[in-house]
Amino acid sequence: MENYLNQSVAVSVSGKKLPIKGTLIDIGSDIFVIHNGYRFQYIPLLHLQMLTRLHALESADFGVPEEPPLDPTTELSYRKVLLNAKGMFSEIYIGGDSSVHGYITSIMNDFFVFYSPMYRSLYVSMRHLKSLIPYDPLTTPYALDQEKFPINPTPTSLARTFEQQLKKFEGEFVVLDLGEHPGKIGLLKSVRSNVIELVAADGCSAFIHLDHIKTIHKP
Repeated sequence: MENYLNQSVAVSVSGKKLPIKGTLIDIGSDIFVIHNGYRFQYIPLLHLQMLTRLHALESADFGVPEEPPLDPTTELSYRKVLLNAKGMFSEIYIGGDSSVHGYITSIMNDFFVFYSPMYRSLYVSMRHLKSLIPYDPLTTPYALDQEKFPINPTPTSLARTFEQQLKKFEGEFVVLDLGEHPGKIGLLKSVRSNVIELVAADGCSAFIHLDHIKTIHKP
C-alpha cells in the first residue's frame, strides 16, 4: 500500500455501500488516512475490504491537502488517533445509513465514549468504528455555542472493557447500535460469557453475541 501514498485511490470499507475516493495520505500499523479534497478520514485497517489506485480516466483532482487537524505522529496508530481526537469535534461512522457527530471523551481498552447532542454518552466498540473524520478545531456541532453543548464527562463510572461496561448496565433500559433495529431496544437483563440477554417490549428475550454489538447508550 505504501506504493500508493500520495496517489488517488478508491477504498471499499465494511458497512459502506460506495467506495471512498481520495488521496492516500498516510498508513499506520492498524489505520490509514484518506483525504477526499475536503476532509481527512481515518479508517481502521480492520475494515479495509479493498484498496485500488484510480486510473487516469477515473482520477479526480483532490487538491493538495492542508495540515491535518490531528497532530501528526511519527508512528500512526488507531489508539494514537483516538487520543489525538479526544475533545475535538468529529464525525464517526459505525454502520447503517447514518453517522454520529460529537466528541470523544474517554478511551478504554476496547471501547471509547463519544458524547453527542443526540445520544449524549455513546459507548462505541473499537472493533466496529469504520471511520473517524475530525473537523476543524474551531468548528462546533450544529454551530452550537459551547455553553449550550459543553463537553460533559460521562456520569457513569467506566470499566476497562466493553463487556464489563455492559455489565454495569444490567437491569437498565438501553439502546444498542443506535436503535437501527427495534429488537435491539429493551431491558438489559444479563451479560454472560460474551452473550447479552435483552428483554423487548413484549417481554420476550433476545440473545446477542457481544462481537455483534457496535454501540450502547441509555436514552
